[in-house]
Amino acid sequence: MSDPKSSYGEPVEEPNGVDDVVGRANEGLADAEAARRDAVDADSSTAPASTPADAYDASAPAVADEPAVVPADEAAAPATDTPADAEPDPWASPEAASLDYTSTGAPVADDAPTVVAAPVVTPSEPVVAEPTVVAAAAAAPQPIFVQAPEAPRPRGNRAAAGAIGLLAALAFAVLYLAVWLGIDAIEGDLTGENVGTTVVGALGTWSLWVPVVVFFFAFWLLGAIINRGRWGAWVVFGILVGVAAYGGHILGALFQAPFWELTATEGGDLAEAELLTPLAIAAFVIGRELTIWFGAWAASRAKRVTELNIEAQREYERTLEAGPQLVRA
Repeated sequence: MSDPKSSYGEPVEEPNGVDDVVGRANEGLADAEAARRDAVDADSSTAPASTPADAYDASAPAVADEPAVVPADEAAAPATDTPADAEPDPWASPEAASLDYTSTGAPVADDAPTVVAAPVVTPSEPVVAEPTVVAAAAAAPQPIFVQAPEAPRPRGNRAAAGAIGLLAALAFAVLYLAVWLGIDAIEGDLTGENVGTTVVGALGTWSLWVPVVVFFFAFWLLGAIINRGRWGAWVVFGILVGVAAYGGHILGALFQAPFWELTATEGGDLAEAELLTPLAIAAFVIGRELTIWFGAWAASRAKRVTELNIEAQREYERTLEAGPQLVRA
């Protein structure tokens, strides 16, 4: 059967702490020490007050005062020679009778205070080591590297000058051939019957194509030097292209000879004979004028290219001022 007064579910009184146990131990030791001293005082009061001088034996060794060992049964018996008004003997108390002085010997009198070492208390809770802090990659802010936009490369006009030079060279060939046929017509070498033969024959000669090729390279070289320059540069330096076309006419006559079959004297005489011919002068004039007019075309495109370069540079500067932009996909 279960106990009706069972304390199941009631709070259980926890035992006192370590400090209470140590306190009780100190109190017990203090009581025992007080009882021992009272016993020593009682024995000294019953001893004779003084010892005769002749009873003192100097040869006898000095014996230190030691507390008397009183058996537990004698300590329990009441003293018969104690006066009625004297204090009760502490050895007759139940607490003194419960002490065992016969097991290891009597306690040694020591005035030094008794030090009781407090017991080491081991915590029952487990010691938790400090967790190792691991810096996560996502915790720290990561730098974002943004590639700066490249500065725009300025556009040139050299390729356009070369393309325009091809059209100018084609125009030079047509005009140069027309002057050639006109001179032949004035001299009476060209008639209505042989006009086709004369044209086909002229198209297969060095005298026609060497000046054309020289004019093209001179025009393209000047365009590469001027590049995005203004039309005024073409007007001023176009005379150099005319001079190159004039030299191309003389060089074409030497190739037509051909010069590798001529002596130095014959070659010099041929070149001297072509210096002031109408066709040589025509080559200079045609080359000079075509450079001015086709140079105007090249300068117009160079102006447009310059505007595009300025706009690209402004856009680049605006991009740098705005800084990197986050674009969500």
